[in-house]
Amino acid sequence: MTWYAIDTWIVVIGALCAMAAALPGCFLVLRKMSMMGDAISHAVLPGLAIAFLVTGSRASFSMFIGAAIVGVLTAVFTQWISNWGKVDSGASMGIVFTTLFAVGLLLIVQAADHVDLDPGCVLYGAIELAPWDIATTWTLGGVQLEIPRAALVLGSVFLFNLLIVIFFFKELKIAAFDPDLATTQGINANLMHYLLMTQVAVTTVASFEAVGSIIVIAMLIVPAATAHLLTDRLGVMLILAAGLGAMAAGAGHLMALLLPGWLGFESATTSGMMAVATGVFFLLAWMLAPRYGLLTKTLTTKRIRHSRELS
Repeated sequence: MTWYAIDTWIVVIGALCAMAAALPGCFLVLRKMSMMGDAISHAVLPGLAIAFLVTGSRASFSMFIGAAIVGVLTAVFTQWISNWGKVDSGASMGIVFTTLFAVGLLLIVQAADHVDLDPGCVLYGAIELAPWDIATTWTLGGVQLEIPRAALVLGSVFLFNLLIVIFFFKELKIAAFDPDLATTQGINANLMHYLLMTQVAVTTVASFEAVGSIIVIAMLIVPAATAHLLTDRLGVMLILAAGLGAMAAGAGHLMALLLPGWLGFESATTSGMMAVATGVFFLLAWMLAPRYGLLTKTLTTKRIRHSRELS
């Protein structure tokens, strides 16, 4: 196997995407709102398509604005249907995101006739091509370093999410575990909720071209769920989730390079293998986690039974 500079950038882009998604993903997991990440990632398609139709370009700023607006509206519509329509929250999510997703696909097909927009790219991504879209060139130590646009965008989103988590850590933490307690302490739980929804929407649309709307769900939820099995401390969970996401990006690209040759496949997509890697990490944690792992629980139960028999 030969490793090129483009392979490094593919891993960097995937890692930035995974880390950016893992931070809000932790709060979604703790709030038992994992499906909301799925809903927003699909429902932002109308905002993306409308931004294309209005501006006629793929400018990141217009994409962010469209995605953020529709992402927040998704949360608002879901809450409204659940409260006023006497519908279960899970069902209301399904109603909202399937409707908006269908509208978004129709708009994307319409937009594809006017601008350079590929529906397949939106759904599945093209991380292998992302390093070729150079945004700027930096000179370090006399060496020119070409920075892909996806790396700059996802790096900015990761920094944005990190700053929000740092500055609003207490508020997000209390609102995640006990919204009523947050209200009694003067914290606007609804504001924290919609701030989280905006993070999810912006992160999702930033990841469209790199990993696609489907694969970003794995980055948003699975590293956070894996970290939740490994620790009960929120700060450690955030760090673990970001680290596991970055590791999954590197492992996934290696798997995409090596597994086809080993198993006789013609090829494998890097974004898909990154998602598989997150699943492998979750499976290992589910089996071997120090406190919540299945194997750990089984051994502990046997040890307790053995000690009772001896006594």
